[in-house]
Amino acid sequence: MRRTHLRRPAAASLLLTAVLAVTGCSSSEKEEAKATASASASERSAAERLEDQVEQDGGDGKTESGSPSPSASADPGPVRPDSELKPATGSFTKDEKEYLKGRVPQSIEPAAVLDVGKEACQRIERTAKRDKDATVAAVIAGEIKDAEDAVNHLCPEQKPVLDAAKGGYADGTHTDPAAGRYRTLTAGPGCTWSVMDAKGGEVASGPGPDGGDQHELTIPSGAKEFTSNGCYAWARVTG
Repeated sequence: MRRTHLRRPAAASLLLTAVLAVTGCSSSEKEEAKATASASASERSAAERLEDQVEQDGGDGKTESGSPSPSASADPGPVRPDSELKPATGSFTKDEKEYLKGRVPQSIEPAAVLDVGKEACQRIERTAKRDKDATVAAVIAGEIKDAEDAVNHLCPEQKPVLDAAKGGYADGTHTDPAAGRYRTLTAGPGCTWSVMDAKGGEVASGPGPDGGDQHELTIPSGAKEFTSNGCYAWARVTG
């Protein structure tokens, strides 16, 4: 029996929403962004196809095609050794091989895993052209699969996005947060946060007094816990 599962919205769709909410594009620009940043219903991404292949389970530890399924457990199982990281035709570049190391299950073709990395690069590049903040927020929030490895090995020209995301915090509770100034990137009016000290006392909370959609906060040295809700992502302010 094939398991049914819920999939999070595609990263491209989330990025598109953030871009349109922040940039205030015209109708024609919105249509262009939609065509660029989201896949059509008939063209599923490599990430989605790979997810289905990995999670597909016929009840006997095999996929519908009869090949072993790594979905029998949470661990996809052994990965292919470096010597087997070869496409059906042609060859991978050195950087592509570096990206694939340690991430290709035995039952999955290396080219399918590489497609996931390439799609991450494409999403970052397309969205950053319209709104870098939205792209940085998506990387901090973990909405772009394997973003760091994809950029480092497959699209190093996008490293400024990684640099801007470094040290940021997504929604949730974080213990021992790093002291410094932070700002929201694509937050809505429902964004709230709190910072607690080691004794459980609140040292900062929000939203800010201006009631706007963009917020800043300073986490003091020695803070024990930082909690964010509805803010999506906080980027560290440098300089």
